[in-house]
Amino acid sequence: MNALADERSSAPQSSSGGFNLFRFLGEVKAEMKKVTWPTHRELVTYTGVVGVAVVVVCALIWVCDTFFARLFKLILQ
Repeated sequence: MNALADERSSAPQSSSGGFNLFRFLGEVKAEMKKVTWPTHRELVTYTGVVGVAVVVVCALIWVCDTFFARLFKLILQ
């Protein structure tokens, strides 16, 4: 046998050929164990950073909206 035939024979074969919910959930559980979860302090810090970023972006949108509203008001008078 050649190397290609050996690779084909060692490839994992699915018995049913379809979706196996229990196998999928087992793999999800295994992957979730590999995740590095943030500490409480990191979580609070990241949440604060996101909150500040949201406020800054909202303020920028408000400033731009106010500027363009006044600009169009002047143009249309």
